[in-house]
Parts: sequence; C-alpha cells; structure tokens
Amino acid sequence: MNDIGLSINASRETSDDELIAIAKQADDLGYHSFWAAESWGRDAFTVLTMIACHTENIRLATGIINVYSRTPALIAQTIGSLDILSNGRAILGLGSSGKAVVEGWHGVPFESPLARTREYIEIIRKALSRAPVNHEGKYYQMDRFRMLAPPLQERVPIYIASLGPKNLALTGELADGWLPIWANRERLPDLKEQISVGAAKSGRSINDVTIAPYLMCYTSESAEDLKHGAQLLRAHMAYYIGGMGSYYFDSFSRAGFEAEAAAVRDAWASRDREQAASAVSDRMLESVVVLGDAQQCQDQIAGFRKTGVDMPVATFPYGMELSAIHRTIAALAPQAGD
Repeated sequence: MNDIGLSINASRETSDDELIAIAKQADDLGYHSFWAAESWGRDAFTVLTMIACHTENIRLATGIINVYSRTPALIAQTIGSLDILSNGRAILGLGSSGKAVVEGWHGVPFESPLARTREYIEIIRKALSRAPVNHEGKYYQMDRFRMLAPPLQERVPIYIASLGPKNLALTGELADGWLPIWANRERLPDLKEQISVGAAKSGRSINDVTIAPYLMCYTSESAEDLKHGAQLLRAHMAYYIGGMGSYYFDSFSRAGFEAEAAAVRDAWASRDREQAASAVSDRMLESVVVLGDAQQCQDQIAGFRKTGVDMPVATFPYGMELSAIHRTIAALAPQAGD
C-alpha cells in the first residue's frame, strides 16, 4: 500500500483558490485523502464541501473535529451529508482537542474526554447505520429518531487522534484509523502495540486500524532553503510543546525528550519564541518530521512506513510558502514513491 494523505491549514492566510489548487494537485497525483483541521478558524465541514465540489477521487476527511462543540447526532448528520455530496468520499476524524480550545473558545467544560469520545462514537455509528438511535449514556439520552439522509458508504471510516495510553486502547477498540501528530518514529511500534491491546478487546487486530500519523513535511531545493525549512519546523514544534497545554509536552517527554521539552516550555513561558524554537534539538526534529530534498523526503516517508505507518498524512509548518507546499506535494506523491 502506497497511500498518502494531505492536510492543509485552512486559515484565512490560505485563499480559497489556493486551497482548491492544492487539493486538485493532490487529487491529480493520486493522494488518498484531504484532511481539514478545525480550531477557531473556519469549520472543517464547509472547507471540505468546497474541496468536494472541485475534486473527483480524493477522500474528504475531518482532521479533526472535537467531541464537545457539536452533539453526536449533528456530527452524524453532517458527515452523512458530506458523504452524499462527495459521492461516498467522507472520513470522520474525531478527537478531544484540548482544554484551552474547548473551554476558552466553545465555553464547554473539558471533562472526561475518554468517556465522551467513546459515547460519541457509539451514537455516531448507530446513527450512520440507519438504525433508530436509542441510547442511554452518561452524556446523552436519545430515543426513536432515525437519520433521514444516511451516508452512501455502508461504513464511514472513523479515525481517532490519540497519543495517551488509554486513548490508544480506545482507538484500537473502536476506530478504523489512528491519527496522531508528532508521533516519534522510534516509538511507533510500541504505540501500535498499545492499540493492539484495545483491538483485542473487541475481537480485532492491529491490521483493522489504519495507522495514519500527521507528518510535518518540507521538501527543500537548496542548502539555504533546507535551513529555512528546519527553522519553520522547529518554530511549529515549539508552539505545540510550549503553547498548547501539557498534552504535547507530555508526549515529547514520554518519547525521551524531557530536557528539550522543558527548555522549550520555559522559553515559551518567558515569551522568547526564538529560544523556544532553538531548544528543539536535531535528534528531536528528525524523529518526527520529513525534511530534505525530494529523494531524502521520499526515503524518510519510506522509513516511517517501515516502522508500521500505513498512510502518512503530509502536513506543513506555519509560514511555509505556497511554492514549497506544491513542491513537497509533488515530491511525496504516490507515483513518486513507486
């Protein structure tokens, strides 16, 4: 399998025409899926609807929407509508997001993310199956209603964004795919084993879960450009470690980068963004990103596949120029790796 996905930040810095051009390039080059993230900018479903109207084969995936800001019934309705509009190309990526976004932006208590994710998936699966949704849970009590506009796919794939041990087990138990970010190459076999434990609980194996990590990518065209790409990647990593709560800090610490993560966090807390980025070591950078010329990037993607990745999802650091994005998409296309 040579599948590869693509994720683009759909902020206003990227125009609609640019997003469409990127998606059409990926569609023409045989990319598997286009993943739209969602934070406090544009919502994922509207962006994916726009992309669906300008592409033919590439799948449309939420990467991710959170399980707090919409009811599970509304998520089922919306992903079902996207599946109908795209002629059966929808994928649902779910996650808990984080306390800062859930409470600070949505105004909803960030409580019991694991239990909430489980309940959401149970309800969404039931709704998408065309059955009446009768549910007595901790968060929702529902009865009688059945979706009037079910999806075209018999089973819309559901991916979970997870890195913590309990969430990994839940992914193995319930999800069709695993969508981590900043997944350390050396730790992937161990993380997959934790997913396997969850899969066994529901009579499945790890082969039933598509391993699809986000990989920050930059294909350079010169030594100077390589240095520029590394700077962008370090800055993006520092933002996640220092500015996005404890989740990614803990993840990098578990991967053996406690000292670097602490240095990033301390510099970020002091508002020294440049020092925070500089605290990202070369070894730390190389463990989670794809960076180099076209052949080097292809080789690094192949290296991730050897550790157990089924479908890398290429994404790009903040501030990456449009020309570099198109260059990287071309370099990593499935045909390029054949």
